[in-house]
Amino acid sequence: MALQFSEATLAEYREILARYPQQQAALLPTLWLAQREFGWLSDEALAYVADLMQLPAARVAGVASFYTMYNKQPVGKYHLQVCRTLSCALRGATDITGCIERHLGIHVGETTPDGTFTLTEVECLASCGTAPMLQLNDDYIENLTPETTIALLDKLKSA
Repeated sequence: MALQFSEATLAEYREILARYPQQQAALLPTLWLAQREFGWLSDEALAYVADLMQLPAARVAGVASFYTMYNKQPVGKYHLQVCRTLSCALRGATDITGCIERHLGIHVGETTPDGTFTLTEVECLASCGTAPMLQLNDDYIENLTPETTIALLDKLKSA
């Protein structure tokens, strides 16, 4: 069965299109809808968006591959994206990443065997004043310490 948006997501897509004078300008939010709808942006999802928006498939794939906010592989229920840029690095991001790796038994770029957690490192998430931080799905978790990170992971495990 070919991928396609649900009726509710198609309605959102139409609302998004109405905001832009040119259809191609709606590509980023449309990719966001596709990721939310399908869980990640597979080749099939990218082809669907290209067809839906009447854009070349290579353009859609190129845009999706440029931005770290788009997942090109399946991710766990909880996607932990640790900021690794200078402010976070200076304030302990490497310790936070190591803490997560040890506590979950995975490395950066991996997902736990049960599919619950995926760990990635990303470039600046624009929260330099509250470093180190991570993005948990769509939420920012700031001012992390190894202790608060472990408490967060344990809370998510029991949820």
